[in-house]
Amino acid sequence: MLEGLEAWARGVVESYGYAGIFLISFSESIAQPVPPDPFIAGATALGLSPLLSALVATLGSVLGGLTAHTLGLLLGEPVAKKLLGERNFLKGEALFNRFGVWAVLLAALTPIPFKVICWLAGIFEMPRLPFLIASFVGRLPRFLLVAYLGDLLGGLL
Repeated sequence: MLEGLEAWARGVVESYGYAGIFLISFSESIAQPVPPDPFIAGATALGLSPLLSALVATLGSVLGGLTAHTLGLLLGEPVAKKLLGERNFLKGEALFNRFGVWAVLLAALTPIPFKVICWLAGIFEMPRLPFLIASFVGRLPRFLLVAYLGDLLGGLL
């Protein structure tokens, strides 16, 4: 199984380079389940620039997150209210209003599913500027670390 994923990742990187990193990072922040980290590490292990790979991944991820935020803002509240009920929705909204920036930052920096927090940020109407800043501040160092680790490992292979 891992060999197949590795071959697929190598194919994406070899065929699409930085554009592949952007597309994977963008789509992962909206709905696709595979995180961009293995692609970033694989790309730099294969010789792409770690700095440029991290910047492209960050841009793709933040723009994908903004797309999820916007979709949540436009489409999410009625569905969330129906699934959660009015009372639970209001509780969630109060929590997100209080800790939303920290939730976005934490999800951007860690393996917590970033896409879920992006959708919630939109559903609970988090202002875009703090959302974008927290996304960028969390994603860039994460992807820099992954990119430089991939570069280091590529040099050892």
